[in-house]
Amino acid sequence: MRTISSITMSVPFTLHKTCGTSAARAGVLSTAHGSVETPIFMPVGTRASVKSVSPVQLRELGARIILANTYHLALRPGSELIRDAGGLHAFSAWDRPILTDSGGYQVFSLADLRKISDEGVRFQSHIDGSTHTFTPESVIDIQRNLGPDILMVLDECSPYPCTREEALIAHERTVGWAERSRTRFRETEPLFGYEQYPFAIVQGSVYEQVRSASARSLADLDFPGYAIGGLAVGEPREAMLEMTGFTADLLPEEKPRYLMGVGKPEDIVDAISLGIDMFDCVIPTRNGRNGTFYTHTGRVVIKNQQYARDMGPVSDRCDCYTCRHFSRSYLRHLFQSGEILGLTLATIHNLHFYLALVAEARTAILDDRFPAWKKQFFRDYTP
Repeated sequence: MRTISSITMSVPFTLHKTCGTSAARAGVLSTAHGSVETPIFMPVGTRASVKSVSPVQLRELGARIILANTYHLALRPGSELIRDAGGLHAFSAWDRPILTDSGGYQVFSLADLRKISDEGVRFQSHIDGSTHTFTPESVIDIQRNLGPDILMVLDECSPYPCTREEALIAHERTVGWAERSRTRFRETEPLFGYEQYPFAIVQGSVYEQVRSASARSLADLDFPGYAIGGLAVGEPREAMLEMTGFTADLLPEEKPRYLMGVGKPEDIVDAISLGIDMFDCVIPTRNGRNGTFYTHTGRVVIKNQQYARDMGPVSDRCDCYTCRHFSRSYLRHLFQSGEILGLTLATIHNLHFYLALVAEARTAILDDRFPAWKKQFFRDYTP
């Protein structure tokens, strides 16, 4: 086992440009499985699979990094099986970077099936009711087995609404768990021959003082990267953006910043202007499977009758496979008929739109025209 002093806690992140009139940033995150240009959107592959698309299709879409979930994979098929298969990259045939969420949010959502203490979280599986315990240490061990490039430490996500006292308790517990996670990470080693990087998660709900205490305490622990958690859980959009900008300003400039679970296209654009580098959300894939397509002018709900004889593409500004080959009429037919192909084509389009959106934002930052680009986006886009 390696000694603590021999283990790096710094992720190779290079900040290339910051917008002069906003906090928008463009950088590069380097991992053993490739570099990730930021800002970036991470498609969600909760169970080591982005629903309805293959790894080949994800690569063709330009996805640089995907997200998987520790809670779900620990329950099924189990982290030991994935370890024995060579880790998530080998198990799922994805050779680019992977980030795994700690599962803290999923456990938080099981309000009637879990009990939280300073030691960890005891919960019942949503699959079969079996009882399990997550501790900061066990979550690190599970993610060592999974082998992602970036792993999130266990945190306690405050619900919305909650009192300041409840947010303070969750913050204090999250910081304590982060310390224990860091210790466990340094006591263990990667299993597959490449470095992994733990990110800490800032909590504090909508309370500035608690957010400030959380961000500063975690920054002192010198993690390779930082996430902002506990937002997009029901609070007003204005509060989400206010807390995002407030928290981002407190985090180390030289390290990547990840806003968890966000979100809608308009939220991503606003959050980029506040200094956020990384995003994930199920919206483009889940809503796509329900027949909602995202475009530069807003949403297209393809099941609507108005598209029954519409022979144009979903978007004439989009060059994805779906828009190049299929009409709105045909796509509506697929959804009306319950054809699986409709789910795949919608997912391809939406992920293309999201990945192109953050790529356009990055180019605008590098070209010193981000404010104008953002203004044009909101001029065209109707939420």
